[in-house]
Amino acid sequence: MTIFALKGSLEEITPTQLSEQTCSAVFITDSAHAEETLRTANITYEGVISLRDVVFCKIESQPFCLAGTLSIPKLLDIKGSRHRIQFFIDNKNMVIIDDEEFSLRLVQRIQRSRHNQGESREHFIYNFFSEFMLRDTELLAEHEQKLMELEENVNDGKTDDFLETITPIRKELLILRSYYDEIMDLGRELEEENGFFEKKQKKYFGTISDRADRLMGRTVHLLEYATQVRDAYQSHVNAQQNKNMEFLTVISTIFFPLTLITGWYGMNFQNMPELREGYPGVIALSIIVVIVCIIFFKRKKML
Repeated sequence: MTIFALKGSLEEITPTQLSEQTCSAVFITDSAHAEETLRTANITYEGVISLRDVVFCKIESQPFCLAGTLSIPKLLDIKGSRHRIQFFIDNKNMVIIDDEEFSLRLVQRIQRSRHNQGESREHFIYNFFSEFMLRDTELLAEHEQKLMELEENVNDGKTDDFLETITPIRKELLILRSYYDEIMDLGRELEEENGFFEKKQKKYFGTISDRADRLMGRTVHLLEYATQVRDAYQSHVNAQQNKNMEFLTVISTIFFPLTLITGWYGMNFQNMPELREGYPGVIALSIIVVIVCIIFFKRKKML
């Protein structure tokens, strides 16, 4: 269990020093020590604590506290496992339960990078959410760059492994869209909560919702862009198929007269003078037909 006193800066304190503090505090612990930490923080929670059951970002009001969960995609493996966090907030303190020490690393980053690290629970929550969404803009920019490269490849006729490349991108964007939507709803619910936060401090939650809304808007734009790139790829494939069919049709048209000629002279009529010495004539006629057809289709730009 790690305890941080909210004094404008995040000051790590011991459980012994906690009794001497009058300010709010943030407790970070794992699920094995969750109940003990809640008792130390004087937070009463009547539900079950299980990080394995965390699948969404949400928050709900309990009689004595707010109980929330965070399911945060890992930026290096968006389609894989997630950071799973439970948190509890009462009128004074906040408890964060995390088995991977992800939350502790976020707090340490806040300590290193922010001058005003959290003078209140509301401000700390804002900093905490902002920290784990910090690189999302960069991630979306990388996805946009990949889509632009795919579009250029399609325009240049380089469509090898196109579907294998764009399909994971679309899946990741769909996951991120749902995730940002959950964060946006969570921020709004925090902003509308009346029992545990000061009214003048709720502006921080509105900022969280706005940031998630902007990220979701950009994600939706990238999904639309990915659809346009797929449509361009499909148009290219259809054009290539039409070109192949046109070529096959021309070849079939050229050899159709030859089939007619061979069928005609293969009937072996008794009174046809060509039957005795007709091979040179048939060969010459076939060559003439092929040459005429090729010239015709060349002029029509079909060959």
